[in-house]
Amino acid sequence: MRWTLKPKPESQKVEALQKALQVDAIVAKLLVQRGIETYDQAKKFFRPGLDDLHDPFLMKDMDKAVARVEQAIANNENILVYGDYDVDGTTSVALMASYLKTRTNAVATYIPDRYEEGYGVSFQGIDFAHDNDFSLIIALDCGIKAVEKVAYAKEKGIDFIICDHHRPGDYVPEAIAVLDPKQVDCNYPYKELCGCGVGFKLVQALAVQEGKTIEDLTAYLDLVAIAIGADIVPITGENRVLAYFGLQVINSSPRIGIQALIAQVKKNELTITDVVFIIAPRINAAGRMKHGNHAVTLLTETDEALAEQYAAEIEIFNTDRRDADKRITEEALAQIETKSEQERFTTVVYDETWHKGVIGIVASRLTETYYRPTLVFTKSGEKLAASARSVSGFDVYNALEACSDHIEQFGGHKYAAGLTLKEENYEAFKQAFEDEVSKTIDRNLLTPEIKVDAKIDLEQIDFRLWRIIKQFAPFGPGNMTPIFMTDGLVDTGYGKCVGEDQTHLRITVQSPRTQSRGQKLTAIGFGMGDKLDLVSNRKTFSAVYSIDENEWQGNVSLQLKLRDIK
Repeated sequence: MRWTLKPKPESQKVEALQKALQVDAIVAKLLVQRGIETYDQAKKFFRPGLDDLHDPFLMKDMDKAVARVEQAIANNENILVYGDYDVDGTTSVALMASYLKTRTNAVATYIPDRYEEGYGVSFQGIDFAHDNDFSLIIALDCGIKAVEKVAYAKEKGIDFIICDHHRPGDYVPEAIAVLDPKQVDCNYPYKELCGCGVGFKLVQALAVQEGKTIEDLTAYLDLVAIAIGADIVPITGENRVLAYFGLQVINSSPRIGIQALIAQVKKNELTITDVVFIIAPRINAAGRMKHGNHAVTLLTETDEALAEQYAAEIEIFNTDRRDADKRITEEALAQIETKSEQERFTTVVYDETWHKGVIGIVASRLTETYYRPTLVFTKSGEKLAASARSVSGFDVYNALEACSDHIEQFGGHKYAAGLTLKEENYEAFKQAFEDEVSKTIDRNLLTPEIKVDAKIDLEQIDFRLWRIIKQFAPFGPGNMTPIFMTDGLVDTGYGKCVGEDQTHLRITVQSPRTQSRGQKLTAIGFGMGDKLDLVSNRKTFSAVYSIDENEWQGNVSLQLKLRDIK
């Protein structure tokens, strides 16, 4: 691990904010690092308000989208709500469909089959719409590159509204309206919405036409918060407001389907991390192992008994997903064991039998292990399909664009993408991707980096600091959990490996300088059992960690969550 201490913010700004807020210097420093420099900015950060959300009509084509939906409702046209099969797509479809059903009965949903149709808008989906007399398709979390598909729909007399957040290609589909803040000529103030977030902005605009306010729409925010967490978009600006209020809905009055999911996992208060690691994988499991329709059915269900039944089915899909993920990861790692593979700048593996639904997860696991831009391929019909994952700081989307001569289709983001290619192009692509990455990647990026917010002493850690840090949540890209570093630590002598397989490290740390004052803190390092010898026999070490709390038999104490020790 590379430990990088973030640059010290300007002391004048820190002092001014410290004075304005009456907080410790360390808190003021953390805030300034996050771009919060005034009392008003801090107030918006700690106390987000729904009135902080932008006017949806600032988004390019929003007026056209609203006019076309209103026309469809007035004329009782059949509307097909179409979305991708991942969490962002299925939550988007559930959100849009449940809102439109409050205004018209002529609404149906469509999720493409991951295996038969692949990602995004499909010809089969358009044929389904035509055969069933749908005259308007609202595409969510997909569509920005569906130039041919939208033209095909137009020939069949079907209009398209696209709500997407992926990067547009050279040409934008000729839809009635294209809502995507990443379009260069879109002046919407916030560019990082997820697909469900863009869908929510359309719902917000439609609600304005109805004379409703943002407060009337809070019931939809549980879905938006889940999509924000699952899609790993920055939790800054508008996303932070949506996630903040969405989590409140999840923890107080979630929709029946989400309630049934939470009951399955027996968790009380959910954080954004719980959404990412507990809720999102279960919603995703439907599309990975069976069909994304199962997720939409659960998320739109209003009958409690049925929702419980659907949640139990999804739990089975998730167990199957975990088993497949474990087996395929082991097989993929076996392919990388040769020295020549390990000396490459990229990891590209392929097996035609691997389950297409879990190759994205496997790509993430391989990236964690070898820390290189990674592609996991499997057979998908006549072609090969892959999921790409990257390392922090490297744009895998740009690298794929440079290899587009070998690719049939690709799309995605800086850190995650998907593609298809012909089997005969696999070896040529693999070499081209290796050449492109080796040419463009900064070698430092191949070592995982821990960004440290501040260097502090143990005695600065108390419940007052912890209570304020807790209010920095929800955490995520752009607003990560604060990471601290402390030098000159020793273990009190009772450090040991813990956990079923003894892979975790549990120590009690103190600083010899403050030993007389008795400041000791328990520290837990998950997956760090192999570092026990670094701290044994009262050796001095440095640690990077976040602060956490531990509850045991009704007693709450502070503990350090170790990220690395040296």
